[in-house]
Amino acid sequence: MLQLGIVGLPNVGKSTLFNALTAAGADAANYPFCTVEPNVGIVEVPDARLAKLAEIVEPKRTVPAVVQFVDIAGLVKGASSGEGLGNKFLANIRETDAIVHVVRCFDDPDVLHVMGSVDPVRDREVIEFELALADLATVEKRLDRTRRAAKAADKEALNELPALERAHAVLSEGKGLWEGGLTAEQRALLVPLSLLTAKPVLYAANVTDHELMGEEGAHLRALRTAVSGSGEPAQIVPFSAKIEAELAELPPEDRSEFLASLGLESAGLDRLIHAGYALLGLQTYFTAGEQEVRAWTIHKGDTAPKAAAVIHTDFERGFIRAETVGFDEFVDLRGWKAARDKGAVRAEGKEYLVKDGDVLLFRFNV
Repeated sequence: MLQLGIVGLPNVGKSTLFNALTAAGADAANYPFCTVEPNVGIVEVPDARLAKLAEIVEPKRTVPAVVQFVDIAGLVKGASSGEGLGNKFLANIRETDAIVHVVRCFDDPDVLHVMGSVDPVRDREVIEFELALADLATVEKRLDRTRRAAKAADKEALNELPALERAHAVLSEGKGLWEGGLTAEQRALLVPLSLLTAKPVLYAANVTDHELMGEEGAHLRALRTAVSGSGEPAQIVPFSAKIEAELAELPPEDRSEFLASLGLESAGLDRLIHAGYALLGLQTYFTAGEQEVRAWTIHKGDTAPKAAAVIHTDFERGFIRAETVGFDEFVDLRGWKAARDKGAVRAEGKEYLVKDGDVLLFRFNV
């Protein structure tokens, strides 16, 4: 399951976005620190292919892939030294796969800004600086123990020490690890620490509904320039918290018509999740049987046994083969029987790289 942690300054639309995405009912009000306890919500991944498979197979149940969103209190300048509330909850997002950084990109005198003015470039820097300082505290604790172990000639500590020292130097300057020039091997050694600034970032740019439907405003353009010039592995997804809130109140069957009336092809939820999949190199495969049609999330480049492991580790351990047919062929031939009769089903072994949209049936023995 893809996990995304939502961060940002107070009052930029974080909780409104969370409510719209998850219908979890988190408080959303026009004052700072509205979110106190972390909110966790599960959202279905929108994928029209799943409904087509269910129509053909007619299973007892249909199970989409899901994304978990974790929303914490807004961070403020000085959070790492105790200002505000958000820093207390950073541990709640350390295990997430990526960070969703909500940035306000619209002017409205009726909506307070905790820093007194709207400046998405400054706001981005404030949050990233606080995340870097939070990571620095984590690295310093690990570094002390590792240095002592290295003096005792511990091989593991000697191997890890250069990565920690490099990370410490970068974070001490208030920079994120993504701009620290660490090698792939060094980044791998730091993975167990779940450092926030080592995670990919999705910027959710909260714009007005008029801007979303028309030309980008100055604030969004400034944010794009800052992110593209930094070399950060990130994507920017414009959304309107107002539109998302209105969408969440509509029944599902009316949402497409509402979006079309605004000239929009998709909701912010769809774009945010799809951007997350792209950023993290994720893809979807399906299983389709009488009991269940289900979507599964894996990484691009995963082999058939790795894909099987997301169902159950026994499937990987006792993997024999994967019976495979592409989504389009499965739909065109109306299911497994015709696909087999037409020779469209392939028997793939352990080296097979699963493709997005593959419909798979695993054979295993344990």
